[in-house]
Amino acid sequence: MLTPDAAAFIQSNAPFALDLLRVLARIPAPSCQEEKRVRFCQTLLESWGARSAFVDQAGNLVYPVGDQGDNPLVVFAAHADIVFPDTQSLPLREDDTRLFCPGVGDNTANLVALLLYLKYVLSRGLQPAGPGILFVVNTGEEGLGNLKGVRYLDGIYGSRMAEFYSFDGQMTGITDRAVGSRRYRVTVRTRGGHSLSGFGRPSAIAELAAMIGNIYALPVPAEGIATYNVGTIEGGLSVNAIAPEASMVCEYRADRRDMLQRLDKAFLAIFQARRRPGVQVLVEEAGYRPCEHLGLQAEARRQDMVHRAAAALRRCRPDLEVCAGAGSTDCNVALARGISAVCFGFYTGGGAHTREEYLWKDSLLPGYRACFETVLPYFRPRP
Repeated sequence: MLTPDAAAFIQSNAPFALDLLRVLARIPAPSCQEEKRVRFCQTLLESWGARSAFVDQAGNLVYPVGDQGDNPLVVFAAHADIVFPDTQSLPLREDDTRLFCPGVGDNTANLVALLLYLKYVLSRGLQPAGPGILFVVNTGEEGLGNLKGVRYLDGIYGSRMAEFYSFDGQMTGITDRAVGSRRYRVTVRTRGGHSLSGFGRPSAIAELAAMIGNIYALPVPAEGIATYNVGTIEGGLSVNAIAPEASMVCEYRADRRDMLQRLDKAFLAIFQARRRPGVQVLVEEAGYRPCEHLGLQAEARRQDMVHRAAAALRRCRPDLEVCAGAGSTDCNVALARGISAVCFGFYTGGGAHTREEYLWKDSLLPGYRACFETVLPYFRPRP
């Protein structure tokens, strides 16, 4: 539950947070190009007195509180990147009830909630009640970012992380299980030639199309999660030329390690089957997200985290139905290591991953309360 001081802080700072959201949402942040947004957040934290905030080699903004170098740590992270490739200021508009901007919800609104709590910590001089705390504005969550930011965190802090929270998504959902995935970039090369005089020669596009057809013919199990997708294709020269080169980016996903392995064998067999003299097939891994691997103790802790998250969300928005399910998030890396992790967010809206993305303004204040209710128990009460 919120303390009176925290509740008053949220209420008085809600206009500031909305203005911050308007500013931050305009700052471009494609995956692996989040520097502008991260620098903005670093400058903001430093203006609040966060002298020890730093940007690591993966581009993450990290603010440690109570990090003694060897003590356990709880991580609270919100990714800075958005799915859109824009490198110029993003278009923002609003009406009385909604705020529209590509990426405004996923994940800018959740990042603002984390920043607001950091402002509270710094203004009150709060210290952890138990494990140390890492606040992280991380990079590389979307698309082919391949979880770059949290992978780097795992390499530095992995053995010390006791719990991992990712603030991502809306208030209606909690991601409590990890869906793994692998992504491939496949390029087919042939001799090509004139569509009339060279008719009958292998076409890179036809070879790629055959692969795509075989991918979409793969069976999926009746239980659990298993999916596949071809996300992009490109290639060819002109309508009267046999395509000498074509490529695609494809993926498969599953919530079990054995199914990931089965799908990998199936994908690689499809690629291999098209290789022959005159047809070159190049396969590059474009990304990999692991499934979870939790022991009984970590599983019990995760269930407790999920229960507390759901309770906080329902208290702050009793009109919403909060559901838990599997997904692919920054938590995958922690869950694969056996660290308890959970992912949820602090707004409601629609159109995520489209240019018409929006959020409901009246969801923000309850979202800030839910964020504070989640993080506040990890800090000592004010004297």
